[in-house]
Amino acid sequence: MNDPALAAELRDRLWDSVAAGDEHGAVLVLHRALESADCDEETLLLDVIAPVQAKVGREWAADRMTVAQEHTATAINERAVAALAHRRTVGGPTGTPGGSRQALAPGGAHRGRVTVSCVDGEWHAFPARLLAETLRLRGWQVDYLGAQTPTPHLIAHLHHTHPDAVLLSGSLPTHLPTAHAAITACQAIGVPVMAGGRAFGADGRHARALGADCWAPDARAAADALRAGLRRPVPAAIRQAVEDLPHLDDQEYTLVVQSRAQLVKQTLVDLEGRFPAARGYSEAQRERTAEDLAHIVDFLATALYLDDAELFTGFLTWTADILGARKVPARSLTAGLELMAGQLHDFPRASALIRHGTTALRERPARLAPVPGPASRV
Repeated sequence: MNDPALAAELRDRLWDSVAAGDEHGAVLVLHRALESADCDEETLLLDVIAPVQAKVGREWAADRMTVAQEHTATAINERAVAALAHRRTVGGPTGTPGGSRQALAPGGAHRGRVTVSCVDGEWHAFPARLLAETLRLRGWQVDYLGAQTPTPHLIAHLHHTHPDAVLLSGSLPTHLPTAHAAITACQAIGVPVMAGGRAFGADGRHARALGADCWAPDARAAADALRAGLRRPVPAAIRQAVEDLPHLDDQEYTLVVQSRAQLVKQTLVDLEGRFPAARGYSEAQRERTAEDLAHIVDFLATALYLDDAELFTGFLTWTADILGARKVPARSLTAGLELMAGQLHDFPRASALIRHGTTALRERPARLAPVPGPASRV
């Protein structure tokens, strides 16, 4: 189907149900669309459900949805995807009554077998689930491993199933060092890796930096790339990170990661010394401030890993906009950065990243930037 007007109408209907917490209504919208034969399942997945989920994230970021409402909406969207898959399994448009299963390629055979998995530590499994269902519709046998699959378990699964490719999904950039290890481990046993998701950059630059065999901006592009074929890497010893990223030789990334707890603790103490009001924080406020500082350190470390200032500044400006939507002054961010910089004065790359980030915060326009942060569900 290629009817933008109908897709927009379905998105509006689905959004109304999702925003109201009406799971039954949401699933009914999708089933009726299929029954009318006006819309195919791939369109529902990628042009209706996916944009609605993106809107959920934007509404939360703009402080127009509470965390509880956002979680409810996301859960409904996840179950809506499952409802479509179950319909197919028991005899919907692409299944057979009482049959097992997934769509087949022309000729009655699967195109091949692939594994779809999230990076270890990555809880945002919704994009990966949409991808898995799209590939099943395109005729692939899919092993969907879900959220945060530890790399050793992923590799054990590959040894058991011998897939044609691994499709690795990541939404938060802070998991990119772990993704790097997973990519090299898969390639070491001869399985090509396609990377996707916001963590890898809007243009896929992080996927290329980490040595992925392919990057796809969305599920359709991933399906097309798989159909074209991925070249299997020659099994070899696992590459060391510094082989792909020579700048890691300066050890700044490792030292910042190792000192994470101390950086957070000392910055929190220094904040209380600079801002007397901080001394009156409740225990919950102190914990939340420590969490925010920890996120800053995590993104700083990831930017050091990739030698990418834009990754760090993107997170900072996104966080400032989130705070602004909640009427929280963003100046606390610059104060925290300045105090953190004092502890990292012997780290030239880290110091440069903090200076760049501080400048970006001071010069940023007052707008809500669509950059994923720790609490984003998109």
